[in-house]
Amino acid sequence: MIRPGIAAPQRGPAASAVARIDMSTPPSAATDGGALPQGAAAAPTPAFSPLYQQIKGLILHSLQHGEWKPGEAIPSEMDLAARFRVSQGTVRKAIDELAAENLVTRRQGKGTFVATHAERHVQYRFLKLQPEVGDASAEGPAQRNILECRRLRASAEVARALTLRTGDPVILARRILAFKGVPTILEDIWLPGHAFKGLTAEQLADYQGPTYAMFEIEFGVRMVRAQEKIRAVLPDEAQARALDVSPTTPLLSVERLAYTYNDVPMELRRGLYRTDTHHYRNDLN
Repeated sequence: MIRPGIAAPQRGPAASAVARIDMSTPPSAATDGGALPQGAAAAPTPAFSPLYQQIKGLILHSLQHGEWKPGEAIPSEMDLAARFRVSQGTVRKAIDELAAENLVTRRQGKGTFVATHAERHVQYRFLKLQPEVGDASAEGPAQRNILECRRLRASAEVARALTLRTGDPVILARRILAFKGVPTILEDIWLPGHAFKGLTAEQLADYQGPTYAMFEIEFGVRMVRAQEKIRAVLPDEAQARALDVSPTTPLLSVERLAYTYNDVPMELRRGLYRTDTHHYRNDLN
């Protein structure tokens, strides 16, 4: 059987296409066109999509709303198939896509788990700066010097990047990351104020794991993908002083926009990277 709210497959040539659930609204929302209770979400909007994509969307909806936390196991394929009233093969195909997008991880003999930035392989998926000698894991974690962490109003540029309104509250954190005592990265990080209310410089400095793991644990925000723009620049005097280089030293400018589930931008990060002891590495496949 097909779960209520998912259209049954059609007969004939169009049998592979079924109604897609728009995951911006819960699948349990009313669908009869009548008035919704006060505060209730609008009904999902059907469109055509393969059934496994609908199941993927339903699982993603549960991830987005915290039904399963980062690092926790999700139900087995058999349990999910019973829950959604579809075949295990359909569920397996949906989970395969989620795993390919690094949203869940499979562990042989243990099950499928929500991916977390606390896992080593996920940490280094987002860390592209590598030492010239050895690798990032051998180099150890960066030493963090938090220069400031304050709440302010979003400029038009920052608001546009984070899909906010100009003047909405954001948090700006500025920090220097050093490796083996050498200042290597100068970063400015902008975060939506509503999602990171209460974030302090002490939290950023004291948390021993990756910053994205702290965002998961303390604020329930998981970064699932990012886009980066890279260019070569020369630092101004203040930037050169912070990184202990001359103003004629070329640096790598990296602008990152990181997204949580459903492509909602949650972080704008602009970093200046020294490249005399490190290089930027990107594996393509």
